[in-house]
Amino acid sequence: MTRATARVPVGAGARSAARPSQRATARPELRLVPAVPAVRARRRAPSALRHSRAPFVLLVVALLVGTTLGLLVLNTAIAVDSLKATQLRADNAARAQEVQRLEQQVVSGGTPAEIAAAAVAAGLIPAGPAAYLVIEPDGGSVLRGTPAPAGDDASAEDED
Repeated sequence: MTRATARVPVGAGARSAARPSQRATARPELRLVPAVPAVRARRRAPSALRHSRAPFVLLVVALLVGTTLGLLVLNTAIAVDSLKATQLRADNAARAQEVQRLEQQVVSGGTPAEIAAAAVAAGLIPAGPAAYLVIEPDGGSVLRGTPAPAGDDASAEDED
C-alpha cells in the first residue's frame, strides 16, 4: 500500500494571473511514499498491549483465585462450627432428658417408706437407737441415750 502526500512549490502563481481577485493557490505536487507494512504495525501494537496488560490480568486472576479460596476456607470453617453446634445441642438435649429422669426418680422415690424398702433391698440394716455425746461448757462430756448395735442379725452373721 502507498499513500499520497502533497507538497506545494514556493513560487507557483499560475492561477494568480488568471484571476487577480482570488488568492493565488498553487497546485499540490503529488508523489508516492512507500508505506510501512500493515502487518508489522498490527503485530507490534497488540504485543505491546499484551505486555502492558499482562500484569493487570495476572493480578485480577490472582485476586479472583485468592477470593475463591478464602471463601472456601471460610465456608468450611462455618460448616465445621455448625456441625459442632448441632452436636452440642443434641448432647444438651440428652442431658436435659437425663436430668428430668433423675428428678422424676427422686420425686417418685422420696417417701421414707420407699427409701427404707430400697435400703433393705440393697442389704442395709436399720440402725438401732442412737446415743449422743454432749460436751458441757466446762469441758466435761455427758452421754445421752443408750447406744445399741445396728442389728442382732448382722452380728450373728459376722460370728459365723
